[in-house]
Amino acid sequence: MIVALLLLGACSGGSSVGDFSDIQSGEVTITPDPSGTTASLTVATNIDAVCAVSYGPSEALGLLATDQDMGGGAHDDHQAIMTGLAPETTYYYRLQGVGVDGRLYSSDLMRFTTPVAAESGAPGPNIAIGGSVAEVSSEFSDAFAAGNAIDGDLGTEWSSRGDGDDAFIAVDLGESVAIAGVGFRTREMSDGTAIANSFTVTIDGETYGPFPAGPGLAIVDVSAVGRVVRFDVDTSTGGNTGAVELEIYGSGS
Repeated sequence: MIVALLLLGACSGGSSVGDFSDIQSGEVTITPDPSGTTASLTVATNIDAVCAVSYGPSEALGLLATDQDMGGGAHDDHQAIMTGLAPETTYYYRLQGVGVDGRLYSSDLMRFTTPVAAESGAPGPNIAIGGSVAEVSSEFSDAFAAGNAIDGDLGTEWSSRGDGDDAFIAVDLGESVAIAGVGFRTREMSDGTAIANSFTVTIDGETYGPFPAGPGLAIVDVSAVGRVVRFDVDTSTGGNTGAVELEIYGSGS
């Protein structure tokens, strides 16, 4: 992957670089988060390739998002998460790729605009970021560690190693606190696996749910007092299930 990304950085034009449209299959889809601070870009290719997207608030770009599928190898369904965005802002981007034969590809400069920031609907401040991981079913690798689920960064994620419906993670808040609700943002693979469709929450031994999940942030009200909050995947599409982000909302009471 490191070598591939170094090659992608060389995609600055020239006769040796192919047009990305030559390998692109279908339209590019950009799905901004309601907060306007992140956006998911998906694109398919007609060959196996390693892909990335350069983006930024000007034509100079300056930021890079890499394919989120794990393993680091070439494939034909690609997803990259662009982070650090601002609401109501136009961003420019360019798709880049390298095929298994070493050929480089680059697209024309394109653009998209992030939406007005929407109200999150959270019943209180997210106190999970100050917590620590007490227990986890498994981790796919260091790059997909459990701590990624409570770091506040939508560009990182926790993935289990094939746990499917048995994936779980427990967050220690450090002290017993009043909790008003929780949020679960499932990870997902471009092939349709790893999506948590529902989850349960156990707070100091008492279980709540199951609650619906699915793509995007699922927020549910849960009134409880406790220190350790465990999230369990209840149903899923199987595979390397996990979470982009888990949120625990303090009640303030």
